[in-house]
Amino acid sequence: MNALQQTAGRRRGEAAEQTREKILRAAVAEFGAKGYAGARTAGIAARAGVNQQLISYYFGGKQGLLDELRRRWAATEAAAVPSDASFADAVSGYLDVTLEQPDWARLMIWQGLGDGHAGGEHDGAQRVKLQDAVERLRRRQADGEVTDELDAEFLLLIVYAVAFAPIALPGVVSGIFGVDPLSAEYRDRCSEQLRRLAEPGGVRE
Repeated sequence: MNALQQTAGRRRGEAAEQTREKILRAAVAEFGAKGYAGARTAGIAARAGVNQQLISYYFGGKQGLLDELRRRWAATEAAAVPSDASFADAVSGYLDVTLEQPDWARLMIWQGLGDGHAGGEHDGAQRVKLQDAVERLRRRQADGEVTDELDAEFLLLIVYAVAFAPIALPGVVSGIFGVDPLSAEYRDRCSEQLRRLAEPGGVRE
């Protein structure tokens, strides 16, 4: 293969990767707006400005798109919230990654409401993930990092509620806080309040 062929091949590869990324961005926007069940590959293709057949070519269809988005979300979460992060850093990281990707958060809300793609293996994996998170909180409590005056399950639920409220109830959040629900100010204030709530001695009767 000569230099011209190598250059042409590299450019084709770059163009293909750009197309894949456009499709993925369009998919998460379409899923967030309509849920997995309501989304159509034609709508995703229209958002991406590509031929609908390319979705099947690159991802095998709508389910393949969702699977790839889940893998990316898991990697994003892992990078934002490393396993050795403190509770305060973990909360801040989770708030950031959730509110910076509101379309993905909307998809998770659709799923929680019983959207068509939920169930089976994915539901099982989600339950395991949440139970692992509860156990990590219990270890933090045992180590004295987090108050044991609250149930670990309840504390984790509060974190999820704070993270998803700006997506599910933006008008309520803006009415209470007087700020943009997706703003850094909301994240900073809630991160600080959760830290104070969770620290030993932070809960008083």
